Amino acid sequence: MDRRLFITAAIASPIWVKDLLAAEKDIIIGSDEWQTFVDLRNRLRRVKKVVGYGNFNIISFDRARYYARHYAVIGAFSHKELDLAERLFYEDPKKYGFFGERICDSITETIALKDVKKIPYTGHYLFKGKPMEDYFRLKKDIGGEIILTSGVRGIVKQMSLYVDKIYGCKGNISQASFSLAPPGFSYHSCSDFDVGKRGWGHKNFTAKFARTKEFRKLRKLDYIDMRYTINNEEGVRYEPWHVKVI
Repeated sequence: MDRRLFITAAIASPIWVKDLLAAEKDIIIGSDEWQTFVDLRNRLRRVKKVVGYGNFNIISFDRARYYARHYAVIGAFSHKELDLAERLFYEDPKKYGFFGERICDSITETIALKDVKKIPYTGHYLFKGKPMEDYFRLKKDIGGEIILTSGVRGIVKQMSLYVDKIYGCKGNISQASFSLAPPGFSYHSCSDFDVGKRGWGHKNFTAKFARTKEFRKLRKLDYIDMRYTINNEEGVRYEPWHVKVI
């Protein structure tokens, strides 16, 4: 940092200086790779448009590449895009400040249709067994205002959400990793799901959800838990909407 800038900033606002110093340690997509990053993001969005919102939740990476090769409206992934996607998947995210457990070992892992079920009127899938049982049980216990806002997410869906988040953070991977698990590290790939209050839209993915009666009822249920609590060890923001299947 420029010394004069630092001194001026220190006089003006110590809090701002702290943020500035922290930002200097963040990992950001380089200018030489930005266009490849944008191309990857846009191509994933085109895949979603072709296969549909629901199918995009569970599509595999190999299947996404197949659609990209065979649909001109999508266009094949470039070698640079594939290299970037693999790096975002296989890199150790601890350097970004994310300390969660790796859930998927390979970028080509698939979700078997026999293991999931699409939940009517949601566009989302849940894993059969305890995840699906827990969802319908909590709906019965809490009431009709509780809804499924996100269920099963394959590698492609999590990758798309991740690059969207990085894009929204102006290329700052460290900031993005604070509010979204990198692909391969999301428990949505094996069990967890998100819930919210009917009609709340985006507010369901904010701390405001923790002030609802639905959340208070949710916390009283002993057969589920909250995955990302305040100041959690994984380095992820507080997510009161994220149901941990136990």
